[in-house]
Amino acid sequence: MALFEVKNDTVRGVMEHVSPYLHGKDEALIRVLVCVFSGGHILIEDLPGLGKTTLAVVTARVFGFTFGRVQCTNDLLPTDVTGLNVFRAERGEFEFHPGPIFNNLVLVDEINRASPKTQSALLESMGEEQATIDGITHRLAEPFIVMATQNPAEYAGTFPLPESQMDRFMMRMSIGYPDRNSERDILRLGLNRRSIDQLPPLFSAASVVGLQREIEHEVTAGDRILDYILSITEKTRSHPLVACGISTRGAMVLLKCARCVAWMRGRDFVVPEDVKVFAGDVLLHRMQFKDGSRSEGGRILQSIMDEVPALK
Repeated sequence: MALFEVKNDTVRGVMEHVSPYLHGKDEALIRVLVCVFSGGHILIEDLPGLGKTTLAVVTARVFGFTFGRVQCTNDLLPTDVTGLNVFRAERGEFEFHPGPIFNNLVLVDEINRASPKTQSALLESMGEEQATIDGITHRLAEPFIVMATQNPAEYAGTFPLPESQMDRFMMRMSIGYPDRNSERDILRLGLNRRSIDQLPPLFSAASVVGLQREIEHEVTAGDRILDYILSITEKTRSHPLVACGISTRGAMVLLKCARCVAWMRGRDFVVPEDVKVFAGDVLLHRMQFKDGSRSEGGRILQSIMDEVPALK
């Protein structure tokens, strides 16, 4: 079941194109598409075996992205992510070998198993779209999207992501278990990586950048929408059970998502309902709750949304 009716022909074409490979993952796919068309990073918190890697590979294929993967472990080094300079004795000079971060879409599996030092290398890439190796700054591919995963049920040997890195993710989402009919299709039809590799792309990286700019410049958000978003952010900062509310970056990300939702719905202007669709996915991981209130975060945010009038 989709989160809302998609009327944009481009988005509908993508969903139809990948439907044989992503059974029962419509809601997850829409979230990923919003992040791709908005140029944002994605954090998927879910159990193993629910299709996180498949979702990432299918996304890379359909958009014509180059794809890189990092399997995080405690001994992963920053250079395993960014790359390094190798000395070539025959030429008497160093040669740069780029790491997996120099791809359009990078799957960072079990990101919280990487050490803080390695996570800091990712933070620069996610925040600045660049990587600095031996004092030299290298620009990353355009677009550049990190799709990171972590297991919400196993924390032994992990390093919790700092708030600064959580804030770099446009959305935190989960895929969840498929419904019975979808899971039956998965069991009956099966799916392997080789079949996904045959999925023809519908876009190129350059065309995705063009669509991102089109959405940013052609979908308008009036002053009333800006005031609506600002009222939500201000409420998060003053709520008695919230220790730290939404930053300015969080408000900007919520606006970018709302623009993309409006575009998907076939409009060139944003309405309050566009803001509400992904408010939880965009805001909750950016909020810090007071002791004893963390488990009630979703309810607290919903109460804040209910208190803010949607200006007409």
